[in-house]
Amino acid sequence: MTHTDHYFAEVGQIASSIDFREIERLAVDLAELREREGRLFILGVGGSAANCSHAVNDFRKLCGIEAYAPTDNVSELTARTNDEGWETVFAAWLRTSRANEKDAIFVLSVGGGSLERNVSPNLVHAIDEARNRGLKIFGITGRDGGYAKQVGNTVILIPTVNASRVTPHAEAFQAVVWHCLVSHPMLQQVATKW
Repeated sequence: MTHTDHYFAEVGQIASSIDFREIERLAVDLAELREREGRLFILGVGGSAANCSHAVNDFRKLCGIEAYAPTDNVSELTARTNDEGWETVFAAWLRTSRANEKDAIFVLSVGGGSLERNVSPNLVHAIDEARNRGLKIFGITGRDGGYAKQVGNTVILIPTVNASRVTPHAEAFQAVVWHCLVSHPMLQQVATKW
């Protein structure tokens, strides 16, 4: 078998073993967020940050959910990193946005953050800030889900089927899951062009 054969066999394994009930639960959570006029702060770094930008567009345009990704404002992101440190960029953003109990964060991350391993500490601090402010914590993560899965309300775990390809599968399935959500009849308000 070729690499491509193996890769797509893994994709099939993931697609058939992901927790569909948890995705349905997240659809309900997001519908409730919109109903209470809460905002959705979508947080991620690296490839997941790019996914955050795309997800913000879909949740806003297709679902009528007020959504933001702090990484879309590179000037503020880099100013905060320079002046205050990388670890606090998202937590500070939530404070300035006056995030409150009506709102939620949505973490897109391969590992979900870990202070012990010094991986995505900015996500960990943002999750703590969100918890302190009474926000719901949603997410799509890979590996074991890290801190996001440990303390989050509804966090979809992308199953690991090959440890050497956790990152590409986790980031790819972030898109699969959020596209499932934004096309969900409970959430979608505007039809896609095609």
